[in-house]
Amino acid sequence: MALVIANDSGASGERYRSLPMPLLTEIVLFASDNGEGIVGKTDDRIITFFSLGVVVFFAAAVILLSVLQGRLERRKEERKAAELRRRVGW
Repeated sequence: MALVIANDSGASGERYRSLPMPLLTEIVLFASDNGEGIVGKTDDRIITFFSLGVVVFFAAAVILLSVLQGRLERRKEERKAAELRRRVGW
């Protein structure tokens, strides 16, 4: 996506500039604080706890989603069994 910036010279002097470019400059300016992040100076303790948080999050997500899938599968099987009983006449 491009933004046309026309100057006084007409169509021959059109310049194209990307719309996300101001966002990129803001990111660069935000990151130019001498490598210091939002929580201050980054050291080994911060990296370790962040990495541990990522591991715990994905482990918990896998466990919770597996439990959810098991419950949904059980409901599906119960529904299929009820439909089969209704067809057979039990």
